[in-house]
Amino acid sequence: MSRSELSRITGTTDVFACIAYPASHVRAPMIFNRIFSEKDLDHVMVALAIPPQGLAAAMEGLRALGNFKGAAVTIPHKMPLAAPCDELGPGAQAAEAVNAIAFTKDRRLIGDNFDGQGFVAGLRGENPCGDAEGKVFTDKKILLIGAGGAGRAIALALAGCGVRQIDITNRTPENAEKAVRLAKKIVPDARMQTIASDAIEFDSYDMVINATPLGLHGDDPMPFDVHLLSESCLVCDIIMVPERTALIDAAEARGLKVHLGRHMLDYQMQLIGEFMGAI
Repeated sequence: MSRSELSRITGTTDVFACIAYPASHVRAPMIFNRIFSEKDLDHVMVALAIPPQGLAAAMEGLRALGNFKGAAVTIPHKMPLAAPCDELGPGAQAAEAVNAIAFTKDRRLIGDNFDGQGFVAGLRGENPCGDAEGKVFTDKKILLIGAGGAGRAIALALAGCGVRQIDITNRTPENAEKAVRLAKKIVPDARMQTIASDAIEFDSYDMVINATPLGLHGDDPMPFDVHLLSESCLVCDIIMVPERTALIDAAEARGLKVHLGRHMLDYQMQLIGEFMGAI
C-alpha cells in the first residue's frame, strides 16, 4: 500500500481482513484494497495470521471491535470457523465451511461459502478448453482430490453443472464420504461418488482438480502424477499463491491444458464483497 493510500486510513475507516495461517500466500487484501481505492471507499483490508489454537480467542476479539466488519477466510480456518457463526448461508451449510464472514450491526456473526460458485464461474469465464459457453462441464468425468472446505463447496457447485460423473478422493476417506453426502442433500441426483486412491484410473478423466493444500510450499509433494493423465485432460489447481504451482508447471510441460487457482478467487470477489458489506 502506497503512502498516499495509507493516509486515507482514518478513525472512520471500516476494517476487513483475510484470515489465514500462515498468511503469506493470501491475495484478497491486494484485490480488495485496489477495489476500495478505485471506488473511493473508506475501507481497508489486512491479512491476519491466526494460528488454529488462537482462533476462538481471535474471533471474540474481532467481535468486540466495532469497526471490524468482516473477512475472507482461507486455509486452515474454513471448517473451524463455521462452528462459532450465529448463522450460516446456504453455501456454508452445504460445505460445513465458510470462506467469508460478516458481523451484523448487533455483532452477530454470519458465515457463507462462495468457493464453489467462484470455481465454476472462473472456469466458465476463462474457458481454457475453448468449449462453447455453458459446455465446460457438460458430460465431463471429473476427479476432485481433496474434501476440505473448498473441496466440498466445489463438489456441490459441480453437482448442478451437468457433469457425467464426479469422483472424490481424500487422504481421510470419511471426509470424501461426507462431501458426497452434503452435496446430495442439496442435489439428490448428483452423479457423485467417493473413490479410493489406489482405485483411481487417472487416464479416464476429462478434468482433475487439486483441492488440497499441496502446492502452497515449494517442497510439497505433487498431489498426483500428471503423466498418468490422458492428453486431453484439463488440470485445475485451487492454490492461489504461488500463482503457478509445481503441478501447473508439470502439466503444461506435458502439454496439458491448465486452470489456475487465482480465478476461483477473482470470480467470487463481487459476491464476497457484497456479503461483507464492503462493496
